[in-house]
Amino acid sequence: MTTGVAENERTGRSGRLLGPAFVAAVAYVDPGNVAANITAGAQYGYLLVWVLVAANLMAVLVQYLSAKLGLVTGSSLPELMGARLPRRRRLAYWAQAELVAAATDLAEVLGGAIALHILFGLPLLLGGVIVGVVSMGLLAVQSRRGQGTFEAVVVALLAVITLGFVSGLFFGSVSWTDAAAGLVPRFEGTQTVLLAASMLGATVMPHAVYAHSALARDRHGDSVPRHELPRLLTATRWDVVLSLLVAGSVNIAMLLLAAGNLTGVPGTDSIEGAHAAITHALGPVVGIAFGIGLLASGLASTSVGCYAGSTIMGGLLHRSIPQPVRRVITLLPALALLAAGVDPTQALVLSQVALSVGIPFAVVPLVTLSSSRSVMGEHAASRPLTVLAWVVVGLIVALNLALVWLTATGQG
Repeated sequence: MTTGVAENERTGRSGRLLGPAFVAAVAYVDPGNVAANITAGAQYGYLLVWVLVAANLMAVLVQYLSAKLGLVTGSSLPELMGARLPRRRRLAYWAQAELVAAATDLAEVLGGAIALHILFGLPLLLGGVIVGVVSMGLLAVQSRRGQGTFEAVVVALLAVITLGFVSGLFFGSVSWTDAAAGLVPRFEGTQTVLLAASMLGATVMPHAVYAHSALARDRHGDSVPRHELPRLLTATRWDVVLSLLVAGSVNIAMLLLAAGNLTGVPGTDSIEGAHAAITHALGPVVGIAFGIGLLASGLASTSVGCYAGSTIMGGLLHRSIPQPVRRVITLLPALALLAAGVDPTQALVLSQVALSVGIPFAVVPLVTLSSSRSVMGEHAASRPLTVLAWVVVGLIVALNLALVWLTATGQG
């Protein structure tokens, strides 16, 4: 009896340790995911379901290694890189990481602006400004109320995102036989490779890799007692698996919704067109839920993206700037594109391709450091896990090389 009570108490304490991975998981259901998944489903049906499944499995491994690195070392991945790179290489590494963060922010602001246009008819430029202002408020919650309150707000937004995008499956038609067939890896032409890279970039996101190590460190402190590490690492595994199960389900739901209800429907190559088609096919309630999910996605993910940007700058440059100033700086490119009248959905998809190209720069040093006994001590990744991680890195790099080749030869 006593043993059972003690076990329940330990389980309860572990449950209260959940949170950082759910914040990082918001990056896996941002507006870039919506654009990539809806486009893939509407244009190619269930063909690329396997990409989302594979990418989500990769993400579980990558995010766990990132959180574990932060817990064991008490440092974020950018801090560890900044301490090991000479100045010129450190600056070059920071530059590419900042470009990745900028591409992330672009997708999130554009997506939030599209959502406000869908729901309230606001001009895209005004919507982008509103998203930026609200994201500043969310970041102020973190700085004034602490990590726990910030996590609670972001997780609540993640719940809204999940309901907004998954609800459509209960009203639409899905061919589960065709969906199962979509689990077989294959491509059909160069455009599907481009979309696959976009979906990968929207799922295994570089800024989430950088941020998760800092989120885990900030939640538990930079000097976790050695005897506490096994319990924290167990909780972290559950945190990552559960959060990415939610995020993966949302992504797959988007693609299935588009594949089952939007294939062959004109105008679904844009989020606005997809929303109109969903509303026409499944009713206004589902259309509103879709718009609310997209808005919550933009608001939550832009806050996490800004947090990641601060983590990158602080770790690699050993400097920081006030969050409101950073928010304004990273907001300007998205607002400029909206003011110029650039197709926001196409910009979203291309931003995810840019993220896909940036993934190796995050995961290669992550796997290297996670498997190093000089860095991780007794908690260094085992040989089988390290081999699996390098296989994942190899697959990611191979897909990106294919993308670069297709783009360079004009086939993408």
